[in-house]
Amino acid sequence: MRQSWRGRSFLTRLARDVRGNTLALAAAAMFPLAGVIGGGVDMSRLYLTKTRLQQACDAGVLAGRKAMGTGSWNTNSNARALQLFSVNFQSGAYGTGDLTRNFTEDNGVVTGTASVAVPMTIMRIFGVTTRMLDVTCTARMEIPNTDVMFVLDMSGSMNCVAGDKSCTNNGNVPAPGGKIGGLKTAVKCFYEALLKVNTAEVCGDDPATTSYTQTAQIRIGFAPYSVNVNVGKLLPNGYLADQWTYQSREYSWDGETYNSTTSNGNWTYVSGSTSDGSANNQSSCPSDTYHSSTTTSTPIENTAQDGTVTITYTETKTETGRDNSCSRKNGKYNVNYTDYNNYVTQRIVTTTKKPKYQYTYKPITFDVSALKAGDSNWENSLSLPVGTAGSTVSVGWDGCIEERQTVKNSDGDPSDEWDPIPAAAYDMDIDRMPDPAVSGSQWGPMLPDAVWGRYSGSSNVYGELKTTSNLSHNISYYCTTEARKLRTWYTPSDFESYVNSLNAIGNTYHDIGMVWGARLISPTGIFASENATTPTGGPIQRHIIFMTDGDTMSYNDDYNAYGISWWDRRQTTYAPANGNGTNSDTSKIINAHLDGLCTAIKNKNITLWVISYGGGINATTEGRLQACATSGHYYSASDSAALLARFKQIASEIAQLRLTS
Repeated sequence: MRQSWRGRSFLTRLARDVRGNTLALAAAAMFPLAGVIGGGVDMSRLYLTKTRLQQACDAGVLAGRKAMGTGSWNTNSNARALQLFSVNFQSGAYGTGDLTRNFTEDNGVVTGTASVAVPMTIMRIFGVTTRMLDVTCTARMEIPNTDVMFVLDMSGSMNCVAGDKSCTNNGNVPAPGGKIGGLKTAVKCFYEALLKVNTAEVCGDDPATTSYTQTAQIRIGFAPYSVNVNVGKLLPNGYLADQWTYQSREYSWDGETYNSTTSNGNWTYVSGSTSDGSANNQSSCPSDTYHSSTTTSTPIENTAQDGTVTITYTETKTETGRDNSCSRKNGKYNVNYTDYNNYVTQRIVTTTKKPKYQYTYKPITFDVSALKAGDSNWENSLSLPVGTAGSTVSVGWDGCIEERQTVKNSDGDPSDEWDPIPAAAYDMDIDRMPDPAVSGSQWGPMLPDAVWGRYSGSSNVYGELKTTSNLSHNISYYCTTEARKLRTWYTPSDFESYVNSLNAIGNTYHDIGMVWGARLISPTGIFASENATTPTGGPIQRHIIFMTDGDTMSYNDDYNAYGISWWDRRQTTYAPANGNGTNSDTSKIINAHLDGLCTAIKNKNITLWVISYGGGINATTEGRLQACATSGHYYSASDSAALLARFKQIASEIAQLRLTS
C-alpha cells in the first residue's frame, strides 16, 4: 500500500525539499561571475589603451623621421616625435598612470618605445591592481623601386660662374666656382640623400654608411647634352643603319679639263751622210744652203685607268745642204761647214694629258656598317675615301648619333606642329623601335671627320661646290660625355667617378637631351626589357630631373643630330630670306620639340622635375620650363648653394617614409 506524505516527519520532508537550492547556487556563483565580468571590462580598457599607445608611438617615430629628413637626429627631430606622441596619447588618458616614452635613431632608423600603467577596476578584488603596457615602433627612410634619369645641360656656359653675363664658355675650361662644379656637388649630394650612402662630397649631415642596404631597387641614369647626346654605343648594332648620308666630299676628274705635258725624245740617225770642211780668208761669211723637212707619223693614243691619256708619235727630219759657221780674223772670215746629204733622223714625241681632279663637296652616302662589331659592341673608327686627293683615311666615331626621320616645318612657325608629336616624326617618338625594314626608323653615326660645310669665300654654298682647294671642315662639332643607362650605383666611388667626368662644351639643344632621357627611362620603348619592372616583377616609380642654365642656342654650322642645318635642312623646307640662314629657325624647332616632349613624358606617368640654374634665362624660357614640369615640380636655383638645396629637396620628396614595424 502506498505511503502518504502526510505520514512522514517534518525533518524528512525538509531533507527532500529542493525548492530553495537556486538561492544557494546563485550565492556560490557570485565570485566567479564577478571575475569574468571584471576581467572583460578591464581587458577592454587594456586593449583600447594599447591600441592608442601604439598609434601614438607610430605617429611619433614617423614625425621624428620626417623632421630628421636627410640630416641627422637632433633635439628638434626628437621634440617633434614627442609632440606627435602627446597629440595622440596624453598623460592620464583612459585613467592610465605613469607614462614613459623614448625615441632614438641609429643609421637612419628611428625607434620608439612607450609604456604606461593601467589601473584595474573590478580585478582589484582579485588582487590585480595595475597592468603595464609596452609598445615599440620604428620608422626608416624607405622608398619604392625608383628610377631617376638626369637630363643635364652641359653647354659651354656651365663653365661660367652664375651671374657672369660676360662669360660664354670660359674657353671651355671650368672657372673657379663655376656652375659645372656646383652641379657635380648637387648630384652627388642627391645620391647621398636618396640612397643614404656617403660619398667623398661634403654635403652636410652626411650619412654614416658607405654601402647601400635598402631592399628597394634604386637606379640612376644620365643623359648629359649640349648640341648632341652621346648614346650610340649603348645601342645594339641593329639600331643604326648600314648606310648614311653626310655632307662630305669626293675627289674625281671634272670630266673636261686636262693638265698636259709634252716630252721630246733625242734625234737619232736613220740614213744619209754628212761631211765637214773649212775655207779660210774668205771675204764674206757665206749663207747656209741647208734645207730640212720634218714629217710627223700618225699619233698613237692610250688611256690609262685613272683617265690619263698618252699620245705618242714619231717626227722624221731629212736634211740636205750646207751649214756654215764663220769667225772673223784680220778683216777676213774663216768658215767651217757641214754638208748634209739626205741625212735622215727621227725622234719620239710624247704628250701626256692628265685629268684635272677636284674636290666636289656634296651629300654622299657611305657604308658605315664596319663600325658594327656584333651585338652591342662597336668599333671606334672606319676607313673612308675622304682624305687628301681622295686617299682612304681612318674616320673616328665617339658615339654621338644623327637622328632618324623627322617631319619638316614649312612655314617658319613650328609651335603648332609638335604637341602632340606627329606620328611620322620618328625623331621625337620616345618608344618606336628601329627596324631595318622601315625606312627612316634607324639612327646613323656622327662622323665629323667625314663632314664639311661648303664655303666659297665668306658665303655659304647651298648646292654642290667644286674646287681644287682642300677645304677645312668648316663646322662646329661637340659630343658630350657618354650617357649612362639606368643602373644601380651601390658603390659611391663609381657614381662619383662618372659625375666627375662630365664636361661642359658647345651650344644648347634642349630637345635632343630630353628625347634621349625619355628613351632611356621609358618602360615601353627601346629599353623596355630592362625598364618595365624590377627583375622580380616589381613596379617602378619614374622621375626625370631636367636641369638647364640657359635659353636655346643653335647655329647653322653646328653639326647636330640633324646634320648641318644650313646644308642639310632636314627639319625645315622654309628657306630663310638672308644668306646666313636657319639659326633662329632651328631654335624655334628645338623649343617646339621640347614642348611636345614634355607633354609626352608626363603622359607616360613619369614625374618631370625641371630646374633653372644660374639665373641666365629669359622670361619666355622660364615660362616654357614651368609648363614643361609636372605641376609643382619646377624650381629655380640662382647659384650653386641654391641648386644643392633643390637637389636635396627633390631627393627627400622622391623618398617616402614607410613604417617598417
